[in-house]
Amino acid sequence: MILKKIIIKSLLPSCMKPQKVTVPTETRFPASSKDTSSQRLSLSDLSNSSMVSLMSDLSSTLFGSNIHIFTHKELKNITYNFSKTNFLGEGGFGQVYKGFIDDKVRPGLKAQSVAVKVLDLDGKQGHREWLAEVIFLGQLKHPHLVNLIGYCCEDEHRLIVYEFMPRGSLENHIFKGYSGALPWLTRIKIAIGAAKGLSFLHEEEKPVIYRDFKASNILLDSDFTAKLSDFGLAIDGPQGDETHISTRVMGTEGYAAPEYIMTGHVTAMSDVFSYGVVLLELLTGRRCLDKSRRLSREQNLVDWAKPFLKDAHKVDRIMDPRLEGQYSIEGARKAAALAHQCLSHNPKSRPTMSSVVKSLEPLLGLTRDISVPFVYVVPTELREEKVDHDDEDVVLMSSRSNNNGDNNSYKREEKSHRRRGRKGYRHKYRIRSSRSNAVYSDTTLYKTLGTSLYSPKGQVLAR
Repeated sequence: MILKKIIIKSLLPSCMKPQKVTVPTETRFPASSKDTSSQRLSLSDLSNSSMVSLMSDLSSTLFGSNIHIFTHKELKNITYNFSKTNFLGEGGFGQVYKGFIDDKVRPGLKAQSVAVKVLDLDGKQGHREWLAEVIFLGQLKHPHLVNLIGYCCEDEHRLIVYEFMPRGSLENHIFKGYSGALPWLTRIKIAIGAAKGLSFLHEEEKPVIYRDFKASNILLDSDFTAKLSDFGLAIDGPQGDETHISTRVMGTEGYAAPEYIMTGHVTAMSDVFSYGVVLLELLTGRRCLDKSRRLSREQNLVDWAKPFLKDAHKVDRIMDPRLEGQYSIEGARKAAALAHQCLSHNPKSRPTMSSVVKSLEPLLGLTRDISVPFVYVVPTELREEKVDHDDEDVVLMSSRSNNNGDNNSYKREEKSHRRRGRKGYRHKYRIRSSRSNAVYSDTTLYKTLGTSLYSPKGQVLAR
């Protein structure tokens, strides 16, 4: 490890000492790395001393003008001195803050919200992980990879600037109750997007093994499009006659493939196993490891769920109860069968990520067997409205939740006009909210609009 740090330092002098920051003006980096993947610089290339002459300026040599170099002062300004109000989260890399870049900061850089990751020098990850993120995301461009905008490498400071993902991580939505339970079709859309991102990495001419695929590393934009982030543990995959890469075991407990843990041999199939774990989390709403569960056999999600995945008729027993049955039975069974394949103990029995994408995409069209559409109602201050009715007076009344946490219930009370003692008096009083705060299920949106988050804009899904 010391040797590697010395090599990196010799190759990246611009990142190891104070310097006047200039904006690179060389040829723009192409939009897709497929065109130049054979020329892509990898981490393994850094051990080649002949690269020293090419690395005098990391940004201009490696990326062109698409990647911007920021000063530490600039990033302090856009995050309001890394204030608590701009704090987004924290991980192994360090802390993440929201910022806003004005279009005057850099020529050609549009005004936009960004996420700024600050490397914690005392944290679990270091300069090697920072460098991996810059190298991989600086060259790999795909709709399902988070977009790298720039970085800061000044004195001891190591920061990375990404596009801002307004809906945060998948982990927050599944386990922390952000915006209520994710609807079924939204979960499938996220699973497909993440699978496309992994498939892109694995099918590069120089394959990339992600090594840290998990719910917290899947970020969501405003349309719930999934994008992979945090490439600190990514490595170049085997090429030519190589079957695997031997490396120190890294990653997150609960997501790592068993053969990787036992032997240190990592392949693209190791990522497929991790994907299966996340797919299982989407289906069940449970964490991969949950030591708080009373029964020990339920603490490991894969061990607990695998017996149910084998039998299509038992899949409903592990489905997330927050879905309240609002999912395609056929779609759930197919997704469960796919998760079981991905979680196979034998790496050769797991599907490729491109096969996973092909298996999941048809599930977006499976809506006919989803039960009656439902409505989540957010209680608000109520008012009374009078409407005509021919036969009876109907009053819909909302009862507040009691101390036991019961859900709001609605009672229907009927009174005939005779009981009022006024013949011919026929009105209905209906209690309803002054503002509609109902959040409809994805089934309702699908049947009402014919298009939604799950299809391209303007494209109507086949019914």
